[in-house]
Amino acid sequence: MKIKYLLDEIEQLGASFYAGVPDSQLRALCDTLMSRYGIGDRHVIAANEGAAVGLAAGHYLATGKPAVVYMQNSGIGNAVNPICSLVNDKVYAIPVLFIVGWRGEPGVHDEPQHIYQGEVTRDLLGCLGIQNFVISKETTPEELAAYFSRVKEEFALGHQCALVVRKGALESDEKLEYSNNYPLSREDVVKLFVEHTGERDIIVSTTGKLSRELFEAREARGQGHEKDFLTVGSMGHSSMIAMGIAREKNDRRVFCLDGDGAALMHMGSLAVAGSAQMGNFVHVLFNNEAHETVGGMPTVSGKIDYLGIAKSCGYENIFTAETEEEALSLFDKIAQAKGSVFAEIKTNLSSRADLGRPTTTPIQNKEAFMEFLK
Repeated sequence: MKIKYLLDEIEQLGASFYAGVPDSQLRALCDTLMSRYGIGDRHVIAANEGAAVGLAAGHYLATGKPAVVYMQNSGIGNAVNPICSLVNDKVYAIPVLFIVGWRGEPGVHDEPQHIYQGEVTRDLLGCLGIQNFVISKETTPEELAAYFSRVKEEFALGHQCALVVRKGALESDEKLEYSNNYPLSREDVVKLFVEHTGERDIIVSTTGKLSRELFEAREARGQGHEKDFLTVGSMGHSSMIAMGIAREKNDRRVFCLDGDGAALMHMGSLAVAGSAQMGNFVHVLFNNEAHETVGGMPTVSGKIDYLGIAKSCGYENIFTAETEEEALSLFDKIAQAKGSVFAEIKTNLSSRADLGRPTTTPIQNKEAFMEFLK
């Protein structure tokens, strides 16, 4: 279905404000919003999906008009609290249209972290009292219009509705390419960490391509994967996983290889980890100022002083790197540091088209990793 038909129906609904977190399955929508509106009065890329619901509620309170919130289905969990305790008709009765990318749809091959989420997506929306309609490649404009007639009826009652978007269902003539000018690629820096971390060091890597690059870096060197915990799901929580490990294994260095989009999603974790001042904790933020794994849409990280934030949160050693020389010297600084470390490494948006995926299962990763921790 051409994205035009969807946006036309949304416009007739009286909605003109969009907020959300990018998803590769919604690439046609995301690129069109960026092309038409950029980031500003009509479109905001939120830190997390719950925050996007808050933005939608604020927009409705100020204008009396409903807003659109887009997300991958993995983000429903972040949105449950404001859906139940803010916009629900038993509270403030604020209409919201959700557009949800259906990762892990039953019968469609996907990665392990999406399987269960995909199975329960529509049931979860139903449990939340959200009427939902599936958009596929075969959906006609007439079928979409019929559903939006129901949406109008639900909105009049202060209810929320959702469009659940199957893989490849939406098409757009606008496909944007995103970039920045930093010289280092994330994959090259990940390789440096594989080369420079010690035999007993532990790595916890964040959701997305960074974990895939870490897996392939080990493969290229003929190494096992027992030293690495690949956080394939639960975006934004790798720092807390790493902190939980570091507290119990205080005689070993624990590296959290984080992403800027993930760090923004649950930014309070920076304060918790930093204030703990664990001498074996090394928090490394790969900042490419984008949600690169799902298409490259920008984050606000180009305007954020992460070094200042880390210092304020209590991290005892603050470093940064932007060039290969600075990245190489970073390892000496980390080795000599006394106390907790926060390092920001700025990288570009390049990634290999043939980047593989882990060939081990999450259960195999967990078991090998726990054995290594012993």
